[in-house]
Amino acid sequence: MSGKAAHILAVTNQKGGVGKTTTTVNLAAGLALLRKKVLLVDLDPQGNATMGSGVEKRDCSQTIYHVLLRQAVCRQVRLPAGNSEYDILPANRDLAGAEVELVMEQGREQRLREALATIAQEYDYILIDCPPALNLLTVNALAAANAVLIPMQCEYYALEGLSDLVNTVKRVKSNLNPGIEIEGLLRAMFDPRNTLAQQVSDQLKQHFGDKVYDTVIPRNVRVAEAPSYGMPVLIYDRNSKGAQAYLKLAEEIVERRARQN
Repeated sequence: MSGKAAHILAVTNQKGGVGKTTTTVNLAAGLALLRKKVLLVDLDPQGNATMGSGVEKRDCSQTIYHVLLRQAVCRQVRLPAGNSEYDILPANRDLAGAEVELVMEQGREQRLREALATIAQEYDYILIDCPPALNLLTVNALAAANAVLIPMQCEYYALEGLSDLVNTVKRVKSNLNPGIEIEGLLRAMFDPRNTLAQQVSDQLKQHFGDKVYDTVIPRNVRVAEAPSYGMPVLIYDRNSKGAQAYLKLAEEIVERRARQN
């Protein structure tokens, strides 16, 4: 690790079921396999990224909720992932209350940014798994991040939801975080036999150009099975097509980063 602060990526899409948490967990595992120091921040009250990292969310006495409310600091709350070489700031149902409790607080959109600043030097990458909604938690993630990774399925309504998200990022850029960029769009759960998926994929490339990652994550049974065993697919079945795709994505992100620096 150099003394440089981590590259902070918010993984977000307000549409549920697009592989957002799966992508966050497996990208964390992939970057860790590439010998990067990684922190995963679970910012979704469902706590799926916590469970998928091999951490029992119900056993966490302190979570990201306590960090946002300034009742704890990141160093007290972070845990090693159960079976992969990254750290996690866990979440559970408590987090659902954070929005209400922060509503009257000054600078409530910057809570996560302030908290992560205290440990950003210790990591190469910080990945934030956002809830599937454009709420205060997501705004906290966008205010804290250098860039946004948008996983999406290539289906009919995907582009519609995407424009809402792009507009939200623009608003955050002008009001809260001038440095934020959309880093990339990830085609996830992709079925190349599906004509519509191919058409949407082509539209994405026309519209967003090199913002679309070359790596495509295929629909893969092993990827779907891994979370129930509390592990990334890269640990569960490293030779599966899905695991190989996520490792390729991690490599692509590291290469892009090297070119930018």
